[in-house]
Amino acid sequence: MEQIKILAEALIKQGYIVECFETKEEAVEFLDGELDKKIIGIGGSQTVEQMGLFPALASHNTVYWHDKKPDNMTIMEIRRAASRAAVYISSVNAISEFGDIVNIDGTGNRVAAISFGPDDIYFVVGKNKITKDYESAMYRARNVAAPLNAKRLNRKTPCAINADKCYDCKSSDRICRNFVVFRNMPSGARYHVILINENLGF
Repeated sequence: MEQIKILAEALIKQGYIVECFETKEEAVEFLDGELDKKIIGIGGSQTVEQMGLFPALASHNTVYWHDKKPDNMTIMEIRRAASRAAVYISSVNAISEFGDIVNIDGTGNRVAAISFGPDDIYFVVGKNKITKDYESAMYRARNVAAPLNAKRLNRKTPCAINADKCYDCKSSDRICRNFVVFRNMPSGARYHVILINENLGF
């Protein structure tokens, strides 16, 4: 929890709204109470899946998430609707103790939405995503998170075979196409960081 406290202090100094929780259940209860009758978009996130956040929010909000696609919408329609939502929820691929937030995306919908558009952006972050500094955050995003996601998605990339490291491949299945780094909190929206003292996602 000490590392979470250090990170929380750094994020608050940058202007982020920060909440810290011991468990994912506590974080879901908080978000379920915080967000009501909203239009919410969710980016691709194993953290959100492992939290069980979608069913809680979908019971009293309109939620667009391509992992729970309704039959009457395509994946791209869901992604566009999510990016236009008033509230957007995402995890991160890595975050340093100084508050550097690193995200890698293939299509670009997630990194676009967290950068501009929604009024409120919520990052849900397990303790396993926290690194010592910017360099180790970038390393984690490229060599830990991206290969594990490529393997999960059954991509035909060198990194997906053993989910061991980035090979900087030129495969058409490559998922690490868009890199977005927040060295400080962007302006123009309210940014919330939900820190959870559990290992969640990749």
